[in-house]
Amino acid sequence: MIALLIILAYLIGSIPTAVWIGKFFYNIDVREFGSGNAGATNTFRVLGQKAGIPVLIIDILKGSLAVSAAFLSHYDFVSDEFINLQLVLGIAALVGHIFPVFAGFRGGKGVATILGIVICILPLSCCLSLLVFIIVLFASRMVSLSSMLAGISFPFFLHFVFYNTNSILTIFSVVVALLLIVTHRKNILRIINKQESKIKFVNKKSSV
Repeated sequence: MIALLIILAYLIGSIPTAVWIGKFFYNIDVREFGSGNAGATNTFRVLGQKAGIPVLIIDILKGSLAVSAAFLSHYDFVSDEFINLQLVLGIAALVGHIFPVFAGFRGGKGVATILGIVICILPLSCCLSLLVFIIVLFASRMVSLSSMLAGISFPFFLHFVFYNTNSILTIFSVVVALLLIVTHRKNILRIINKQESKIKFVNKKSSV
């Protein structure tokens, strides 16, 4: 039963939202443009808000749905076994998003899917990390830097603010932070070289 849930979570994570929406509605594979990633940020960059918003929402829901599959197990909902299963299913979905079987194992970086996972398991720590993301985004206008710093802050909030005692949760939070750094290694090089793209909050219109 557990093995089937893990496979199900991986398949849910493997739904290549950005690729399918790009190809079906725009006849474009977003992986061939922009950063080359099949994620929400690159979809916003390549196809705009009309494509980016649904990709973002669905990618978040993928993580949440995969974690929610734990309710199909026989574990008590407040037990450590249940939480650990949620983590395993979340990781399976994240692996699916990064290496999707439905899109030649070329996926995204998993930021939105991670959000969907942790908001179900650790909502308070997640909200504080989201606050870090928003502050850094407004300060730097770089989604990549905001994502990495939010991910790095996650285990600190979990351990030092909420005094987590579940070692599996601690390991998971550290893995999430490290994974975000690994998947953003090209962005790190661009940030160092001051070549990382920045988002625009307001479109400036030239006066007539």
